[in-house]
Amino acid sequence: MKIATYNVNSINARLPVVLRWLEETKPDVVCLQELKAPQEKFPEQVLRSAGYHAIWHGQKSYNGVAILSRSEDIQEMGRGLAGDPEDVQSRLIEAQINGVHVVCLYLPNGNPAPGPKFDYKLSWFERFKQHTAQLLTKGTPVVLTGDYNVMPTDLDVYKPERWVNDALFRPESREAFHTLLAQGWTDAIRKLYPTETIYTYWDYFRDAFSRNAGLRIDHFLLSPDLDKRLLAGGVDRNVRGWEKSSDHAPVWIEIS
Repeated sequence: MKIATYNVNSINARLPVVLRWLEETKPDVVCLQELKAPQEKFPEQVLRSAGYHAIWHGQKSYNGVAILSRSEDIQEMGRGLAGDPEDVQSRLIEAQINGVHVVCLYLPNGNPAPGPKFDYKLSWFERFKQHTAQLLTKGTPVVLTGDYNVMPTDLDVYKPERWVNDALFRPESREAFHTLLAQGWTDAIRKLYPTETIYTYWDYFRDAFSRNAGLRIDHFLLSPDLDKRLLAGGVDRNVRGWEKSSDHAPVWIEIS
């Protein structure tokens, strides 16, 4: 079972890229973030023609998450994050697919930090950790994947000294990520490549992609039972170099 995550940075603007990538790599399950489309503008029929069933949680101009499956066996398990009735941002959707509970998330960026946006990021993180702790008690294989907007260590960022005051690299963000891991989750890509420089995002500016001046902010976290079933994983880095591509590249894992 091949599961992928991809921050598309506008599903409709990147649709040709997404369709080409799906055709070339054929993941079984795909989690998309930053749809930037209201519910009624999601290209469901185009994706169905490409062989994928979908559930999605849209939002006009911002955010938005979706889960695609090549199997018809896709059961929505929830959308949105409990704990703040005033939070209406579309950042989380969950599905049960072939016995695996898939959580697709788009964690807040948090810049500028400090400030209200950073406070929201940390608050969202705390609510998310309460949810993930509950998921671990259910005895179902779980994967938490998406754009976390966190570089967990110095290895995950080009020239870390330039990012010390950024919300994605501040100590509070990294601590939140590590306390999430401490619940019992495994960072799949780091398990497979413990010492390698791997990035999933390159800014559009300053020739970041050609210089490989990137960040690793798109992650797969696996519950203990899925950790044992991890076979492979990687980043489809070449997709970032395609014309009119997102500033992120797709990330994928394979589980038995």
